[in-house]
Amino acid sequence: MLIREANVQDFEQIEKIYNYYIENSVITFEEELITAQDMIERFKKIKNSKLPWIVAYKEEEILGYAYAHFWHERSAYRFTVEPSIYLNPKYTGKGIGKALFKELLSQLKSLGIKNALSLITVPNEASIALHEKLGFEKVGLLPDVGFKFDKWLSVGFWQLKL
Repeated sequence: MLIREANVQDFEQIEKIYNYYIENSVITFEEELITAQDMIERFKKIKNSKLPWIVAYKEEEILGYAYAHFWHERSAYRFTVEPSIYLNPKYTGKGIGKALFKELLSQLKSLGIKNALSLITVPNEASIALHEKLGFEKVGLLPDVGFKFDKWLSVGFWQLKL
């Protein structure tokens, strides 16, 4: 497995990974499937903000991807980001997520980012364990703020000071 910067050729596979989570999980609160072009537009926005979007791959297959976007648009938040990571469901539990996340955090730190704030739909023991292994601490909970698959969902906040 190698990790590199994403490019537009990756987005057909990235779209499939993300749409899997839209259809089958509450990891994302999106409910409508998206196109590769939708993801490319998001990618361009991230790249224009000078933040990383990386992929883990082996041969021609994208195993997962990770990126960060600014927490909020106001200038005082310019040192705080929200990271996201999604794995091809065939490759969960194999250390790929940890490797991707560590690389993303390293790149963010080198850019002068001071805080990473992750939102995790709870419960999600695997994601919480990954975040806490990397040093994130739970700093808050927003009860019943999302509604997907006919149920109310809560979101926890985990913070890492880089």
